[in-house]
Amino acid sequence: MQTQKHISVYILCGGKSSRMQTEKGLVMFNNKPFIEWILDAVKPISNQIYLITENTDYSIYNYPLIPDIHKDKGPVGGIHTALTHTNTPQNLILSCDIPMISTHIINRYLINSKVINSNIAFVSDSTRDYPLIGMYSTNNLEKFEAAIQQNHLKLMHLIQSSTYHRIQVASRDFGALYNINTQDELQTLIQRKL
Repeated sequence: MQTQKHISVYILCGGKSSRMQTEKGLVMFNNKPFIEWILDAVKPISNQIYLITENTDYSIYNYPLIPDIHKDKGPVGGIHTALTHTNTPQNLILSCDIPMISTHIINRYLINSKVINSNIAFVSDSTRDYPLIGMYSTNNLEKFEAAIQQNHLKLMHLIQSSTYHRIQVASRDFGALYNINTQDELQTLIQRKL
């Protein structure tokens, strides 16, 4: 499989992780930290991979660590940092708490779909949207900059003020999207995979 030279990947490793009580990207699942599962999924897709974080614990993975330009602005701040840093028009944005994500899922719904050149495209199951499994064009940079200046930090509100595509995922693929925010959710995932 050929990597995509026109796509950069940014994994958002920031956040307070208050519900998990530990650094989410480094939580262990099936003998690997979450971040390793995500890196394994994106390495076949792009050779331009960046971690949005200033936590040097991630430096063992040998990918550039990019600190947020504006601190404590949540996912909006993380995406703004990615769009400011990137040198590609399209950027795959992923959160660090989705250990079941796969190369197949990303390719099927985001890379090889007709929405690759949308302003914003993200996946959805029948009940939830996942804006942190999405493609973001650099065309959005001014909009994200303005949102931060006005402290409008609700990501879905910002997305809905732009042109976007919501990509419905087939039910058999729902499990790949789950983001794990709490120890209870982690235990449920572990039990499901036993």
